[in-house]
Amino acid sequence: MSYQVLARKWRPKSFGTLVGQEHVVRALTHALATGRLHHAWLFTGTRGVGKTTISRILAKALNCETGITAEPCGVCDACRAIDADRFPDYVEMDAASNRGVEEMAALLDKAVYAPVQGRFKVYMIDEVHMLTGHAFNAMLKTLEEPPEHVKFILATTDPQKIPVTVLSRCLQFNLKQMPQGHIVDHLARILQAEEVVFEPGALRHLAKAAAGSMRDALSLLDQAIAHGAGRVEEEQVSHMLGTVGDDHLYAVLDALAAGDVPALLAVADGMEARSLSFDAALQALATLVHRIALAQYAPAAIADEAERARILAYVERFDAEFLQLAYQIAIHGRDELALAPDDYTGFTMTLLRLHAFRPEQPAALGGPGVRPGPDAGRARTPAPAAGEGGGPTIPRATAGGPAESESGAVSSAPTAAPARTVAPSGIAVPAPAAVLARTAGAGPVVSAETKIAAEAAAPAITQAASPSPPVAPVAVAPATADAPSRTAAAEESPERPAPAASVSVPDVPPWEDLPPEAYADHDLPPSRAARSGDDEGYSAAAGAQAGAFARAGAESRGPGGRRAEESPSRPAPLPVVRAPEPARSPAAPPPAATGDAAALLALGDWRGLIRALGLGGLVRELAQHCEWVECGDGVLQLRLSTAHRHLLDMNRGAVERLQDLLSAALGRTLALRIAIGDIAGETPAQRDAIERQARHAEAVAALEADPFVRELIERFDATLVESTVKPL
Repeated sequence: MSYQVLARKWRPKSFGTLVGQEHVVRALTHALATGRLHHAWLFTGTRGVGKTTISRILAKALNCETGITAEPCGVCDACRAIDADRFPDYVEMDAASNRGVEEMAALLDKAVYAPVQGRFKVYMIDEVHMLTGHAFNAMLKTLEEPPEHVKFILATTDPQKIPVTVLSRCLQFNLKQMPQGHIVDHLARILQAEEVVFEPGALRHLAKAAAGSMRDALSLLDQAIAHGAGRVEEEQVSHMLGTVGDDHLYAVLDALAAGDVPALLAVADGMEARSLSFDAALQALATLVHRIALAQYAPAAIADEAERARILAYVERFDAEFLQLAYQIAIHGRDELALAPDDYTGFTMTLLRLHAFRPEQPAALGGPGVRPGPDAGRARTPAPAAGEGGGPTIPRATAGGPAESESGAVSSAPTAAPARTVAPSGIAVPAPAAVLARTAGAGPVVSAETKIAAEAAAPAITQAASPSPPVAPVAVAPATADAPSRTAAAEESPERPAPAASVSVPDVPPWEDLPPEAYADHDLPPSRAARSGDDEGYSAAAGAQAGAFARAGAESRGPGGRRAEESPSRPAPLPVVRAPEPARSPAAPPPAATGDAAALLALGDWRGLIRALGLGGLVRELAQHCEWVECGDGVLQLRLSTAHRHLLDMNRGAVERLQDLLSAALGRTLALRIAIGDIAGETPAQRDAIERQARHAEAVAALEADPFVRELIERFDATLVESTVKPL
């Protein structure tokens, strides 16, 4: 007798031997036991989940010689004939090859006749969704009201393609995919009955590769038995399937816990040598991370004892937060494989990402809760001393607190951190964010190297440990050549620390909190009416408004660049943010004072001439982007940039209209010639853009100097959105 494949040999013969479809078995057995039999059933589900098997068992239950029963005997002529696929009253029709209306009409013609041998005629139509629309329409009436001796069983993997008129006439059962545990148990029983030696790990690989299909699992089992020469071993099954073994995954976890990058790369190299799928490796790694996280919270959820024992060893090695992150990295790394230069690069980059976000290291590597970075082994260079004997000492910066000198005094020396205000208790408090923002925006940009040099070279401003009155905060400033003089000044006036060489940042009170004597006549805030004036007047008013905060003029500084002594009642100066003056091209002529076209033409003021003519529309757009070249012998020559050549190509008549307007304004005929080329000077459009930017900058500066805006920024940490500012 020829060999029969396991999928056919071990096909279930009764509802009791059916695996994984308990919900369908329960409904059918109850219907058979009570006699409530429908005339049409529809079984849906993926391949290999038991649709055809259930239809055959149902046909035996309906035609068993012992009667309609949920447990057919399996030994009568009807049961054995159905199992052997030779029962005349059980017809299996493949709708994929018999999908036309003619085949359906022939089947329905035979349905009216009484059964030959059995109790019912059972028509099983597999892949019913492949039928044509006309075939479905042809069977609707018979499907709704069939003869009493006819039962229809429909099976499909795609129920969405079946018309709703057919679905409404059937009892629909959705067959689920087989759980991996059910597949492993079923394969183990079959191998024991076949007397084949196997390893449980090999069966888990087969069940995972079957993806919920019992028929696929049995087909793979046949292949594994042939591959292993009658034995089913885990290593051979892994080679056969090309899957990533558990050893590779656990090696990744071991190297990850130890922080061993070479070991991680060795795993990737070994997988590449065996041509294993990196996509499947990341999928399996995400599954393993999920199992470890599951073991942390619910160890009993892992039913397999061997798997649980191996996974519990990693529960204490990784914290729950890192496992959540590792899971995300694995699944996103799998999605990014298609974007990587190659699969090996994408896989190794995912492993390096896991290493970069690995759990925090022990205290020996960097202290508790500290992750050693690339510069973990670099020694910290101590700050050099500023002088000998009675000179000020250089403080040592501490993490998160004020600098402390060797004598124990608390220092407010400049560091790379933001400027701080020294409170009376000696605790460093951050300066107001708005004041720092003003200083950063107005003063020069200080690089990180300059700040480090200032920390090493600038003299420190120390404060005694005993309580003292509050002092003005000092901003970070780079070291300058007059550091000794500042040190001497600090020694002469111990009651007040010397200011830094750069801009100092005081804690400026709001406008309404300043004393009346702090104002000069030119320091008063501008009125609201001043803002509706011209740009020049408003800019001057805005600059005068900030005068109460910024007194950094030439008279306030000494010959050496050092700030002169200030009155204690007057606050320290604050830099004023002024709008930059618009740059004027040297080649551009001065603006004309009159609108006379002839005078403007003689001066070569092309921009003023355009305004005098009152051009508009496409003609103005063309003229604005043209550059004045020369005018002589009744010919005006202009140059249009290549980037705006489309203005000339769009409408050739614009040149003629511009020429007519010029001639009419001058009272004489003037020829106009426009050449295409690179612009050497400045076009009216460019000049207008520069002036618009200048007006916008002046408007922003005026708003920043406004006391109400400054108060909003300082008190509520507001932000001025410069893109929304519109100059008047």
